[in-house]
Amino acid sequence: MQVLQTITPQVKDIETLQISNKSSVNSSLSNRLSKSDDDSVVSLRRPLPTASLPTASRAGSQLRYRIASLFSRTRVQAFTAAAFLVAVPVFVQAPLVRLVPQVSLLMSAIWLFIGWKLLQKDNTQLWGDLMIGFSWTWLAGAVYWGWFRWDPYVHLPIEALGLPMVLILLRYGKAKIGNYFYLGSLLGTAITDLYFYCVGLIPYWRALMVNPPDQAGRILHSALMRMGTYQGVGSAIVLLSLLVMLGTIPLRSNSTKWWAFSGAVLSTILVDSLFFVAAIFA
Repeated sequence: MQVLQTITPQVKDIETLQISNKSSVNSSLSNRLSKSDDDSVVSLRRPLPTASLPTASRAGSQLRYRIASLFSRTRVQAFTAAAFLVAVPVFVQAPLVRLVPQVSLLMSAIWLFIGWKLLQKDNTQLWGDLMIGFSWTWLAGAVYWGWFRWDPYVHLPIEALGLPMVLILLRYGKAKIGNYFYLGSLLGTAITDLYFYCVGLIPYWRALMVNPPDQAGRILHSALMRMGTYQGVGSAIVLLSLLVMLGTIPLRSNSTKWWAFSGAVLSTILVDSLFFVAAIFA
């Protein structure tokens, strides 16, 4: 009996300890579940990651890069040089070919030789390429204005004198920039001649070449009267628009040869404008 009285308090203490431990475990488990629920709620409330959008500065840098890549130094040089080389014959070759056409013809070979030499060096390859194309235009100008300037009908065929050689070189991938310059110059010449045919200026062209220089003012005045008609103005608008379109579309390309082509085509407008101004003041 005394032993039972001794064991009973100990059993009660053990039960009390178990109940206490169980309650503490339940409390800890409930706290963890509550914390887990709170974390899940927080994770659900957390905003979803969004794709990074280009900022204004980033878009501006991309635009500047595209402009810089489009207007590269080489392409701008090819465009400017092509425009200059189309205008050169007007001021240099025209008076030279009237005085000594043989010298002008010989200079075609000199330009070709210089261009070929420059093409062999990396730092002058662009200028040599353009010089080769320029030699074809100089050759055609020397032949026509030296011996055939009285016949406007053979002007375009003689201007195309270098076309077979240009096509052969392009077939083998040689001197692309200079040859595209020649093709642009030839296209501009063809459109200018087309205007003369559409408006009926061929007789004035022939008269200007045949008659003495003191009658040039009267002939040019009559040609201006013809150009001032509805047919003359309408043809000028159409063909000028065609020149601008053919000269600006290739500028979208990143190829240097197309920029040389555009420079030659667009400079035709400048040369034609110079002739028009000269006719007005004459």
